[in-house]
Amino acid sequence: MDYISVKELAEKWELSERWIQKLCEKGRIDGVLRFGRSWMIPIKAEKPDNLPKGRPSHKKKMHLEKEGGESYV
Repeated sequence: MDYISVKELAEKWELSERWIQKLCEKGRIDGVLRFGRSWMIPIKAEKPDNLPKGRPSHKKKMHLEKEGGESYV
């Protein structure tokens, strides 16, 4: 089975890395493995349903601000 990192999944799902770590800690993503302080996530992992709406990730905020969209404080 192939695995991806928290960083890669955060970019794929447009969530923060910390949010992905919390999902792993809470067992919300099936098949994750922990190696020390790192998480390995199956490449075919599915995004959990009913995630709370939160603030966008840092990269998404910067993208929105550059396009003249919403500004988050």
